[in-house]
Amino acid sequence: RPYFEFSPGVTFLLQIDNESSCCIANVKRLLSFQRYFHASRLLRGIIPQASLYLLDEDYLGQARHMLSKVGTWDFDIFLFDRLTNGNSLVTLLCHLFNVHGLIHHFQLDMVTLHRFLVMVQEDYHSQNPYHNAVHAADVTQAMHCYLREPKLASFLTPSDIMLGLLAAAAHDVDHPGVNQPFLIKTKHHLASLYQNVSVLENHHWRSTIGMLRESRLLAHLPKEVTQDMEQQLGSLILATDINRQNEFLIRLKSHLDNQDLRLEDARDRHFMLQIALKCADICNPCRLWELSKQWSERVCEEFYRQGDLEQKFELEISPLCNQQKDTIPSIQIGFMTYIVEPLFERWAQFTGDTPLSENMLNHLRRNKAKWRSLLHKQHSSSRSNDHSGQVTDSQEQTLNEEETP
Repeated sequence: RPYFEFSPGVTFLLQIDNESSCCIANVKRLLSFQRYFHASRLLRGIIPQASLYLLDEDYLGQARHMLSKVGTWDFDIFLFDRLTNGNSLVTLLCHLFNVHGLIHHFQLDMVTLHRFLVMVQEDYHSQNPYHNAVHAADVTQAMHCYLREPKLASFLTPSDIMLGLLAAAAHDVDHPGVNQPFLIKTKHHLASLYQNVSVLENHHWRSTIGMLRESRLLAHLPKEVTQDMEQQLGSLILATDINRQNEFLIRLKSHLDNQDLRLEDARDRHFMLQIALKCADICNPCRLWELSKQWSERVCEEFYRQGDLEQKFELEISPLCNQQKDTIPSIQIGFMTYIVEPLFERWAQFTGDTPLSENMLNHLRRNKAKWRSLLHKQHSSSRSNDHSGQVTDSQEQTLNEEETP
């Protein structure tokens, strides 16, 4: 069965024979996209370039200053990533684990924690414009902000906080830069492995568990505790599947309308952690315009790359992936209208009128107005163009069915 192998700058159409399939079944941890690439470079005799962890003292000072304001919503993750020389995820998580007292509470070994976080960071694909370690760091910083919301914070246990941060950090690990429908129609082995259901999310979860076990970060904890944590991590990461958006919205609306959320109950707390992670994952439109616009351009670039790949191999171009028809403003307006606004309005209903919720909704409204203005300018300059990027009913359906930022 044919599938695509994703290596930077190279795309292959490969065949898997039955013998190879049998071998895969015997491997405890499937080689990830990223690890496959590392291995293939070594086999070809290409030495991977070592990361430079030595930073100028001025940069370190600026990074430390930024960490002192890590709970503010205008945190610039792009600047922080530059100041940490591309190590934003590792640096951020080490800091947050310390701030929340998780290292002491769970008696974590700092060297082991750092090793695990480096594994996670390096399993993200730096060549992806959007689904990379900087996105993971951005989602983690947002999750930290949400965990501090008074309505939630007073009920959270150390386990809740650690699971929330770990899930945020690893929720897109080893993302190939293409969506689930692409993996299905190219008969990728992951689509077969997970039977076309939450394919990427299942892979992110299983990859995370593999790294947790390989690093032995939690090996000193009782087996039943680690097993429960692994399952909860899976439940959190699987909640980010955009195809389950309505399922979670309906359940959240029901809880809020009936006022029956009991955060003393572990199940209700876990549900709100799922909602918090879903919000963090798609919070880009709620950021400052300068940051939000960068993320919008990045995710659309990733969509367009998939479209180019589909065109190259004479596959039907997926919705939102045709650069000639799907403009950035139209994609973003549709995304905000049908995905982001409904979720964040419910989140604000849960938190109450906190400064953070009001700030996010204000940014969301302003950013949507800016995209509408840009769309209007596009229309004015190309009225004769039939594909002017209008938001249509078909796009609404698309945004609910396809992988979105």
